[in-house]
Amino acid sequence: MVLSRIWSAFIIIAITIASIKYISSTHYKSIFNDMVVGKGGDTVQVATQDMATLSPIVRDSLRAKNDFAESRIHYKTDSLKQNVQVYRVQEADGVIGTSETAVKICIGLIGIMTLFMGFMSIAEKAGGINLLSRLIQPFFSRLFPEIPKNHPAFGHMLMNFSANLLGLDNAATPFGLKAMESLQTLNTDKDTASNSQIMFLCLHAGGMTLIPVSIIAIRASMGSKTPTDIFLPCMIATFAATLAAMIIVSLYQKINLLKPIVLAYVGGISALIALLVVYLVQLSKNELDDFSKILSNGLILFIFVAIVLGAVYKKINVFDAFIEGAKEGFWTCVKIIPYLVGMLIAISLLRTSGVFDVIIDGMKWVANIANLDARFVDGLPTALIKPLSGSGARGMMVDTMATFGADSFQGKLAAVLQGSSDTTFYVIAVYFGAVAVKNTRYTVVAMLLADLVGVITAIGLAYLFFA
Repeated sequence: MVLSRIWSAFIIIAITIASIKYISSTHYKSIFNDMVVGKGGDTVQVATQDMATLSPIVRDSLRAKNDFAESRIHYKTDSLKQNVQVYRVQEADGVIGTSETAVKICIGLIGIMTLFMGFMSIAEKAGGINLLSRLIQPFFSRLFPEIPKNHPAFGHMLMNFSANLLGLDNAATPFGLKAMESLQTLNTDKDTASNSQIMFLCLHAGGMTLIPVSIIAIRASMGSKTPTDIFLPCMIATFAATLAAMIIVSLYQKINLLKPIVLAYVGGISALIALLVVYLVQLSKNELDDFSKILSNGLILFIFVAIVLGAVYKKINVFDAFIEGAKEGFWTCVKIIPYLVGMLIAISLLRTSGVFDVIIDGMKWVANIANLDARFVDGLPTALIKPLSGSGARGMMVDTMATFGADSFQGKLAAVLQGSSDTTFYVIAVYFGAVAVKNTRYTVVAMLLADLVGVITAIGLAYLFFA
């Protein structure tokens, strides 16, 4: 019910804000058309105005040069400096284009899903997943008390968390969906999320990543002199978000995290990560890139060869096992299409209606009234959109860097925010959609609270490291 209400609220709020903008400004006369059939990146001419009617800031800027942009409203004038053409940039696709994009995302997932689900099937038949389950069972059994001892779900979840840690998004999704399917077999109420599914999904959405390679690469491409300086803040922020997710869900489920085995595992993992961070911060960008590629890609190849060798040793029909799992991966992608379309069109309406502009402008006003350093507000669009859209948040991060500079406080904050949380609503739609769970209980609240911890931590770290 919570997800249903949030989805309905997204649509109602988006259309309400769009209606207000349509009535109050000539700049938004095409907004309804944009929301339905508009294409992201389109430049829409909204008016022709006399230079004298514009604000002093816009007039002065246009007298200095022929074009000026403010809050995605673009002004262009000719050499006479009399008539001004006003344009607006459409940031996201309308609902028609978004529904097509959702299907394309699922089609794009098919190849990855069939590949990894195929190898997962081999690993299950060869006993590899059971081996992983036994290794992690002492720790996971405290976080997931409803799962029987040595259940394969432990191994599936470990594979997902490991892929996330290494930034292997393509591998993390198939492993995660397989984990959800394993947990669904233990779920007594198939329409309602179980405690174990909620704990797993919230930990997954914590988004803990060891090396934010894509963010570092984007910063380097945009001219950053020190593109790797966001590495440590990103690492700390994602760790804080993941730890917050564990604590929040444990409070809901009345799980005692102060048991010696839990503290030992969390402390041990933290110590290993800390030692690795100490080593990694000494590397240059090129050395960090090389290390990341070797660690992530080398590990994938190692997993593949280990699975095949184990299956050969166990005398498993390797190819047939692969095909069996690959078929399952294909049908999983098909099943999630309706859920993904539904969620993405609501997100598209929010973005095209300008809801985020209203929120950001309101936060700037509050910060100025309270005499706070308002620079952090310019980095917040990334954090606001990240729970809704990973690609949208990436676009906001790039836009912030382009506006303020890759090495500016705002640019660095946007990069840390991009790496500090996951795409909450996308994850909920895909993972619960794959197992047809309708009642998500408190999942949304717990995940958003964990995201909030990640955002607050990221802002604090940005002031600590970059102010």
